[in-house]
Order: sequence, then C-alpha cells, then structure tokens
Amino acid sequence: MEESRGDFFQALPEGFLAEALALTSPRDACRLSSTNSVFRSAADWDSVWESFLPPEYLPELAVADGGSHSISKKKLYLHLCDHPLIIEQGNKSFSLDKYSGKKCYMLAARHLSIVGADSPNCWRWTSIAESRFLEVAELITVCLLEVNGKINTSILSLNTTYVAHLVFKTTPKAYGFEYQPVEVSIGPDGDKYQTQMVYLDPEAGLRRRLRPRRRIGLFSRGPFANYDAVPPPSKENGPKLREDGWLEIEIGEYFNEGGETELEMSVMEVKGGNWKSGLIIQGIEIRPKDFMQDISKKPITEE
Repeated sequence: MEESRGDFFQALPEGFLAEALALTSPRDACRLSSTNSVFRSAADWDSVWESFLPPEYLPELAVADGGSHSISKKKLYLHLCDHPLIIEQGNKSFSLDKYSGKKCYMLAARHLSIVGADSPNCWRWTSIAESRFLEVAELITVCLLEVNGKINTSILSLNTTYVAHLVFKTTPKAYGFEYQPVEVSIGPDGDKYQTQMVYLDPEAGLRRRLRPRRRIGLFSRGPFANYDAVPPPSKENGPKLREDGWLEIEIGEYFNEGGETELEMSVMEVKGGNWKSGLIIQGIEIRPKDFMQDISKKPITEE
C-alpha cells in the first residue's frame, strides 16, 4: 500500500503539487513536505511561498532585502516572520505569523493617543536599542493614565481571531502600579467594548501578599485606596515576558469577519487617584490568537 501510494505521487507533475500546496497554509505545506521527497521538492517552489506573502508589501520587502532577486520566497517569508517590516514612516510594523501566515501589526507609541504625551512633566520620548521603533514613550509621572490606539480592520486577515497586547517595560524606579490594576478594553468603533482589569506590575501578586496589615483609615487614600474593590493579581491578569525581552499584557480579542471599521483599544487607570511613573511603552501589537498548543508540531525552518 505504501509503495503504491508513493508511486502515485511520483507520477504527479511537481508543478501540480506545488499549486495544491499553495492552497494550504505554511504549517501544512511543511508538514506535507516531510511525508516524501516529491512533496519536499514541490514545497520549495517559489510559487508556494509567494502565495503566502502579502502582495501589498512585496515592494517594501524587496527594498528591505536590498533589492536581491536571488533569495528564495521561502526564506523571504521566514525573514518577514522573524524580522518585522517597519512601515508608515516608522509608526507601524508588519510581520506574518509563522504557522498560519496571518498578518500581524504593531502600532508604535507615536501612533497611539497618549494623554499628556506632549507634556515633558508627564512623558518623555526617548530611544532605546531594544525597541523596533525609533522612539518609545516613557512615563515620568501622571495621576490619570490614558493610552488609546486604533487600527482599520480592512488590513487584517479575514475570518481570524486577533488578540491585542500592550507591549511595555518598567524601569527599576517604577511605582503606582503595585496594587492598582488598569482597565483595558477593545472593540469596533461605536460598538460595545470588551473590558477587563489587568496588572502592569509583574510583581503585583508578591507585593500584595507582603502588604502591611490593614488598619482603620491607614489605606483610605493613595496606592491602597481601591485595594479591596479590585480583583487580585493572578497569572491570567498579569503581564507575560516576551521572547524579545519586553513585557506584554492582553487587552482583549476581536474576530475579524470582514468589512471595514476602526478597531479601538485602550489602557486606562483613572479611578485610583495615585501617581504613577516608570512605564515604557513600545506600542500595541495585534496578532492572530495562538491555537497552536500541540508540542509535537513540526517547526517551520529554512531546511
């Protein structure tokens, strides 16, 4: 049976197999390439990987690659997955999800609406080597934190569940986020927003356990003002460490079924009344929800 099946695929034109693979996903193309030599050869065709590349960004990709036409489309695809393309005058980045080929974007801090960002007493714009963008926003001190971002859903992949994340760091002298969560929300313009409470301080859980014993009137103001009225820190509502060394906190999910609307995302803390400092914002990233929990999945590589 195995021999006859191998003979069947051997008899098929390689170009026909390449056309079929182009109708699948990058992950499926790589999985099929491991089944036999015929699929492996067809999966390396440029036409397969060109079908996974967004045509609207091919000119920018050519410039980013130095104008070389000798690089294979598979290598170009993998490069775009691991090295986001900076677009729109440095205010946004574009990349692809390696396994699905879905579009991913990050809105730079400069592309966001940050209340008080033009006041040097509240925020300062600076450059750090770890950021993919030229500038990041560093919080000096504010009482009311308001960060908003928008992206047009027409540039996202269709029929895809997206998750938005605030990508940030904290300085060693950061304060004001230890006991007070922030409110994050996401939703299309004019529609009902999905809202939740999250913590930006990665040590919020530990700090809460070490908080001094409460006394009457002692914590009626300041950082403990809403201590008993907010959800406690947990793994679900706390920040995660990214592979690039930044922290991220989930803002929420949105299913893009088509059409054209403004997807709005916000990060706010305007109820606690305490002063805050030491937050460094790189941007808001919008990427496909990761359903890949199978640890046995075959990685996509250049080989």
